Amino acid sequence: MSKTNFEFLDALGQIARDKGISVDTLLDALANALVAAYKRRPDAAEEAVVTIDPDSGEIRVYGQELDEDGNVIREWDDTPDDFGRIAAQTAKQVILQRIREVERDMKYEEYAGREGDIVTGIVQQTDNRYTLLDLGKVEALLPQAEQVPYERYDHGTRLKAYIVEVRKTSKGPQIVVSRTHPGLIKRLFELEVPEISSGVVEIKAAAREPGHRTKLAVWSNDPNVDPVGACVGARGSRVRMVTNELRGERVDVVPFSDDAVELIQSALAPARVREVRLDEETGTATVVVSDYQLSLAIGKEGQNARLAARLTGWRIDIKSESQLEEEASYASQDWAEGEWIENEAGEMVWRPAEGGEAVSAEEWSRAAEDGGGDGSAAATGEEPAPVASPETESSGSESGAPTADVPEPAASEAAQTATVVPDTSTSGGEG
Repeated sequence: MSKTNFEFLDALGQIARDKGISVDTLLDALANALVAAYKRRPDAAEEAVVTIDPDSGEIRVYGQELDEDGNVIREWDDTPDDFGRIAAQTAKQVILQRIREVERDMKYEEYAGREGDIVTGIVQQTDNRYTLLDLGKVEALLPQAEQVPYERYDHGTRLKAYIVEVRKTSKGPQIVVSRTHPGLIKRLFELEVPEISSGVVEIKAAAREPGHRTKLAVWSNDPNVDPVGACVGARGSRVRMVTNELRGERVDVVPFSDDAVELIQSALAPARVREVRLDEETGTATVVVSDYQLSLAIGKEGQNARLAARLTGWRIDIKSESQLEEEASYASQDWAEGEWIENEAGEMVWRPAEGGEAVSAEEWSRAAEDGGGDGSAAATGEEPAPVASPETESSGSESGAPTADVPEPAASEAAQTATVVPDTSTSGGEG
């Protein structure tokens, strides 16, 4: 072995050890590059192969002649006299390129299986499209769609984020992270609550409106462990750590239950629920609360009810006790069957469904005051059933609308109602 070849192999081995690359991988890459360099020569054979002796470092080029099936029928040594110089120039370029490729592959493999994991990075760059986080060996991309509204990312700030995707690119792995994903909450609680990381306590469901509020339903596999208490911690220490990382986002931890009624009652906390009526066919839960609890149950712009619907998977219809009484009274009334039509004179008149002469609104009101009604009511002395006035009935509507003199529900807090349909979205602004 010549001194030059020995130095070459020694340098190759040192690079392989430093970069974690096998010597054979580097020699294969170098041999392929030397074949390409050889074929650029004007007198080169059409087919050739380069061999590098791993013991001596000797480099030889063999020209080949192939048949129609690609089999070698003749081979000869065609190593150029100055091929040592060409090899030295090529080796440097190939080894550096191969090292970059291997490093990119190693970085990708390190993060490829970490979707759903949490990472800590330092904010490097921020603009209207994305924020770059330095994770040490690689950078992570935090797109605007995955950022919490109104959350500022100042340069140099340390930030935790949730890995949603790892892409393999020619420049290395591209790691896409999120600050809005509900999985970020789960991972933060795993870091702060040993009972969750050990499997004693499980997070069964989560609903989040990033930057504003999150609801978690937790369950304990050990009857001696309180799941809510474990997540909240002594004097709220554990949940406070999560809230601080989320920059003030409120987190409600509620006990999970296989009983839908109990789960819905817990999910609407801090409101106290009087009754829950389930309709399995429509997936609707009618929730009855006290009048003074209605606003609390619905939440600001419906946020509490909306999160509860996402957490439980039920469509939630919240009503106060006063509303139920009004609806029951409303439903117990008798309604006149018929419709409002326009007569030849252009006046709106009421035509009963059972037939008979049509009457105008003024005639009907006068009959109602006198107790006469539409004739049949007058004969029996009964008060005529209420009908809708033409002003309150839209064109082409069905019969059975209420009369205009039926009092409308009072415009008070007790008259509010909320029907919330659960959705599967992972983010949204505060209600």
